[in-house]
Amino acid sequence: METADLIIRSATPADTAELIALHAEAWRYSYRGVIPWQALEGMIARWRPVPGPGTFVLCFDGKLAGYASFGSERGGRRGEIYELYLSPAYQGTGLGRELFQAARQMLTTARLTGLVVWSLRENQAACQFYRAMGGKGRLSGRQRLGGRDIPMIGFEW
Repeated sequence: METADLIIRSATPADTAELIALHAEAWRYSYRGVIPWQALEGMIARWRPVPGPGTFVLCFDGKLAGYASFGSERGGRRGEIYELYLSPAYQGTGLGRELFQAARQMLTTARLTGLVVWSLRENQAACQFYRAMGGKGRLSGRQRLGGRDIPMIGFEW
């Protein structure tokens, strides 16, 4: 019986091209019909990863399958996962849970107590995932994207 190779590690500059491609694929999958097309494509074109200890990549069988970026909460004292995305081919496999737990453990190690993750409310898959991970949707906000106010939900742990 063969076993799959799963590695979660800090992103390096050598991962940049694969991260940009993965980001574009994941965002188009997650936000098509949620964020206006022109705004979405503009956001994808401008996005650049920040390799280092605040960005993890998840490699599955030698292929980059996901990434998470995290650090101190913007405007607060807790930890925050800023982004957590998997290639659509790996969604629903349990790899997102592994990546989430690794990022959360790193934040705990950095002595950031508590955790917050923001999601667009219309991204039902993400909201369902964070609820399954134990998050409580207690915060709300809005983000203006492509001339549209899009409701957000903040999950707390």
